[in-house]
Amino acid sequence: MPRRDGGTSRRRFAARYADAWDFLTRTPTLETPTNYPLRGDLARVTRNGQTHNRWQHKPTSKGDARIWFYVQDRTVFLEQVHTNHPNETK
Repeated sequence: MPRRDGGTSRRRFAARYADAWDFLTRTPTLETPTNYPLRGDLARVTRNGQTHNRWQHKPTSKGDARIWFYVQDRTVFLEQVHTNHPNETK
């Protein structure tokens, strides 16, 4: 059966995540309503003996998806990708 939306929802999905990629590769530590450092016990991550600030990026302002990452020098490390709101931040 053919898709009724003509692939529109797939294109919207791809565009949102392309926007997330652009944001994270250009301005990962810019604080916005959809991109901000995590707080409390989740605020820091330690890798290879170095501690980094942990950030959360929401690909859409109304959606539940979350990307957790940290930045070392000029490299963004994706730590976790959640398709639903993570229980740790509820």
